[in-house]
Amino acid sequence: MAVLDISHKRARPALKQGAPAVLQGRVFTQSVSGRFRRMKWQVMALCLALYYLLPFLRWDRGAGQPDQAVLFDIERIRFHFFFVELWHTDLILLTGALVLATLVLVLVNALVGRAWCGFACPQTVWSDLFMLVERRIEGDRRARLRDQGAPLTAPLLLRRSLKHWAWILIAMATGGAFVFYFTDARALLPALVTGQASLTAYIAVATLTATTYVLAGHAREQVCTWMCPWPRLQGAIWDPEALTVNYRDYRGETRASVKKAQQLREAGGAPGDCIDCNQCVAVCPMGIDIREGPNFACINCGLCVDACDGVMAKVARPRGLIDFDSWRNIERGRRGEAPRRALVRPTTIALTIAALVLSGLMIGSIATRADYQLFVSRDANPIAVRLSDGRWRNAYTVRVTNLTLEERAVTLGVSGFPGAEVALAGGAAVIDEPILLAPGQRREVRLLISGETAQRHELAITATDMDTGAVAATRDYFVIPGAD
Repeated sequence: MAVLDISHKRARPALKQGAPAVLQGRVFTQSVSGRFRRMKWQVMALCLALYYLLPFLRWDRGAGQPDQAVLFDIERIRFHFFFVELWHTDLILLTGALVLATLVLVLVNALVGRAWCGFACPQTVWSDLFMLVERRIEGDRRARLRDQGAPLTAPLLLRRSLKHWAWILIAMATGGAFVFYFTDARALLPALVTGQASLTAYIAVATLTATTYVLAGHAREQVCTWMCPWPRLQGAIWDPEALTVNYRDYRGETRASVKKAQQLREAGGAPGDCIDCNQCVAVCPMGIDIREGPNFACINCGLCVDACDGVMAKVARPRGLIDFDSWRNIERGRRGEAPRRALVRPTTIALTIAALVLSGLMIGSIATRADYQLFVSRDANPIAVRLSDGRWRNAYTVRVTNLTLEERAVTLGVSGFPGAEVALAGGAAVIDEPILLAPGQRREVRLLISGETAQRHELAITATDMDTGAVAATRDYFVIPGAD
């Protein structure tokens, strides 16, 4: 049975006696090379390139419309993503996108654990970038440990100042790029540089600069463990068949140094492959010891795998002492059974089907979305008005929204009540009075329907585009008091 530990503090190797107090509670990572480190560099480069360059991509949407490929248009309350435009009326699609993202995240967790956290999460990407700058300026782990608590000399002050200024510049670029997603990036960039942008833009940039600097520079592992809700959810969705970073203790124990292990083998003993070098702990960005078992703080970045594989190569032992493997396989290894991969299982099948079905529904909804949204509300007080000639009249509030990027003209129509008189409030006939709608505009009109009847009628109320013939329709009722 696996016991998952969320505390990463006690798992850090003890500091030497007399070490300065400033080291306590901090994680100093060591650089490492290997396949997972290379993969993390590649994912980081891709994520940063997408984040910084997407606002500058163009997409032609016609005259008078924004030509930025990805844009959150706050003023008009709509979101542009290349050929897709989502309006304020598409809240159901936004909800579907959030549900789909959750399904995909849970599916990834069922397959490879917190791989999202270890490779593509923004906190991980920017923390990796900040740590890269830190190593380039202040040196690797040993150099930074040596500098902690040392007298503040001019070279040390220069290195630290240079590091923090580099972090601030990266944080400013991060905040500035985020603002570009909400207005035209090509116009805002020179305005920000020359001091001509709005106060709101500068406040947004300053806020995001501060949060990026603090979270990626000073609160790295604390964010992933205590601020992010995802580790807490692991207790509910942790899957022992998922491929997560695990220590194969049945192969690694009992630990011994290289020299002692060799002596034991010569004496006929069977020491484990782990030489207790603590390299897996030194490279871990969370500061945990994966050899203690599954840990909620582990983000499945694989850096400890690279470190351990490098050590195993040096001591002529097989790689994979620490590797991506399921907890069930760890238990099988302890019993001497062969490992098995179970990526295709009921959980992953159900999650995949759910994600595909939801994706299909959203794509179909976007592809078949009407050019107009029509909403009708019948007056309830009074429910009907008796006219002087004995006829009954119902009043309706009709709201028509133009969901296209062009100006359109529509006419309203009513069917289902033979002989009824239909007019706009003010007396103009509906069929002769087109309603002009600018892109994204919503118009509200009062619709009056009068007729001689003793029963209620089901009505079809339509809005017809005068140029394309596109029709948006909804249904309501014409009612009179006491009628069934």
